[in-house]
Amino acid sequence: MIDRYFTKDMKRIWSDHNRFKTWEKVEIAVAEVMMEMGIVPKESFETIKKKSKFSVDRVLEIEKETRHDVIAFLTNLAENIGPDSRYLHMGMTSSDLLDTSLALQCKESGEIILKKLNDFHSVLKDNAIKYKKTFQIGRSHGVHAEPITFGLKNALWSEDIRRCIFRWENALKNICVGQISGAVGTYQHIDPSIEQKVCKKLGLDVETVSNQVIQRDHHAEFLTALALIGSTIEKIAIEIRHLQRTEVLEVEEYFLKGQKGSSAMPHKRNPIVTERMTGFARLLRTNAHAAMENIALWHERDISHSSVERIILPDSTSLADYMLEKMTFLFKNFNVYPKNMMKNINLTNGLIFSQEVLIALIKEGLKREDAYKIVQKNAMKVWEEKCDFKELLLEDEVINKYLNKKDLDELFNLDKIMININKIYKRINLK
Repeated sequence: MIDRYFTKDMKRIWSDHNRFKTWEKVEIAVAEVMMEMGIVPKESFETIKKKSKFSVDRVLEIEKETRHDVIAFLTNLAENIGPDSRYLHMGMTSSDLLDTSLALQCKESGEIILKKLNDFHSVLKDNAIKYKKTFQIGRSHGVHAEPITFGLKNALWSEDIRRCIFRWENALKNICVGQISGAVGTYQHIDPSIEQKVCKKLGLDVETVSNQVIQRDHHAEFLTALALIGSTIEKIAIEIRHLQRTEVLEVEEYFLKGQKGSSAMPHKRNPIVTERMTGFARLLRTNAHAAMENIALWHERDISHSSVERIILPDSTSLADYMLEKMTFLFKNFNVYPKNMMKNINLTNGLIFSQEVLIALIKEGLKREDAYKIVQKNAMKVWEEKCDFKELLLEDEVINKYLNKKDLDELFNLDKIMININKIYKRINLK
C-alpha cells in the first residue's frame, strides 16, 4: 500500500519489523510450551528468551542468499542466541510459523477495523435521529418518487453497516486460527497438544484439520467481508455524490479552509472523498476475487497464494481502515441543506402525492384502473405545463365527485409519513 492511503496503525501492523516480531512471538511461544512439557531445557529456553533479537536489514540480507525468508529469519535469530537456537522451530514447517503469525496480524488489523465500523455505525445512528424529521424527496430511477426523510436514509445506512459488523465479526473469528502441525499436517515430529497450548497462549483457535497450511477459505471469507464493507461504503458514498450535484445540492462534503477544488476553476467544490471511496471499493472487490483464486492449491500446498496475500491482505485491511476513518469524519462534518431538500420536494408541483390521490379514489369506490387513468392524466399535464397538481385536481369534475378540497389538503401533507417512519425507528431501536 502506498503511504498516501496507509493509516498509521496498518502501516505498523504490516511492516517488516512487526512481521518478524510476530514470527519471533510465535517461535518463542512454541519453545515455551516445549519447555513446560520438558522437551526444551529450561536454561535453554531462558537463553532463547533473553538473547532473541533480529535485524530487519540482516534478515533481508540473508534472504538474498537463501531465497527463503523463514530460514533467513531463523538464521539471524541463531546468530544472536547461539547454540540454544537449535530448539527453535523443532518439528515445525515454515507455514506453521507464517500462517499462525498471519492470523495474529489479521486479528490485530481486524479488531481495529471492527472498532471503526462501530464508530461509523454510531455516527449514522446519531444522524438518523438528528435528521429524523428533515424531509427529503425519495427518488427511484433517479426520478422524484415520494417523500422520505434524510434521517430515514441514515437509518437505512446504519443497518447496512450493522450487517457489515455482523459479517466482519464472523470473518474475524474464523481467520483467528493457528496451526503447529508439521510439514503436511500430520504432526509427524510434534505433539498435537503443543499446537493447542501455543494457540491458547496466542489467543487463537486451532485449525481443526490442516495440511501444510491453514486452508485459504478462511482468508477468502476475510477479504470478501472487507469487499462487502467497501461496497457498502461505496453505496453510501455514491448517494452523497448524487446529492452534492449542483442542481440538487441537498448534502455536501465538508470543504476545509485552504482547500482547492480545481486547478483551472476556482469555484469548484468537488466530492473528492466519496469519489475516492468508489475507487477503493473497486480494489477491495478485486482483492476478494484474488483471495477466491487462492483457495485451490496443489495437494498439501503450493506457494501460489503467498505472493498474492503479501499484497492483498495489507492493502485490503488498510483500504477498509482508511475508508471507515474518512467516512466517519465526513458524516460528522458534512453540510446538510434542508431548505434545498424542501425546494426539491416542491419542484414537481405536488406530483409526489399522486399515489395518495390514487388510493383515496380507490377507497371512495373507483376501480383502480379508472382511478389510475384520471390521476395520470392530470399528472402528465403537470409535467408538461408546470402547473400545480392539487389545483388541477380541484378543477377535475370526476375527482370532485369523490374528493373535496379538505380531502386533498389532508392528502398533500408531508407529516403523514412520520407515522410509519416512527415505527421503522422503533424496529431498529432508534428514537
